[in-house]
Amino acid sequence: MNSDADFMRKALELARQAGRKDEVPVGAVLVHDGVIIGKGHNAPIGLNDPTAHAEIQAIREGAAALGNYRLEGTTLYVTMEPCVMCAGALVNARVSRLVFGTRDLRFGGVRSKFRLADSDLLNHRVEVVEGVLGAECVELVKEFFATRR
Repeated sequence: MNSDADFMRKALELARQAGRKDEVPVGAVLVHDGVIIGKGHNAPIGLNDPTAHAEIQAIREGAAALGNYRLEGTTLYVTMEPCVMCAGALVNARVSRLVFGTRDLRFGGVRSKFRLADSDLLNHRVEVVEGVLGAECVELVKEFFATRR
């Protein structure tokens, strides 16, 4: 059986792929019944698409795999805390659970700046788990930006 850490390792692999393409290294996998149904990594630069975040890519692929725009019973694993756009997409898609590695202190929409995913103001609340393989996730981002300064 796969654990949260196992799925986060898959997301880390995708984040490394993004970094090799000079995209901010964020990776995500969407899981349903223990099976990865969607995956993605940041690609806004390569796709010329400001919405091409890892989470959005994984959600789109997962919705296609299930043949449904509602993703109830799924868990999204992502290496970095989702931004407001991605947190909103999680709520709209009815993702049940979010597991992320490290906070995004500048743009985080789930814990750092806002608490959108599990807000009492919205009609759906995502269960949030943070810190899974957090040290590895933050190190990947630090290394990426250190080489660019």
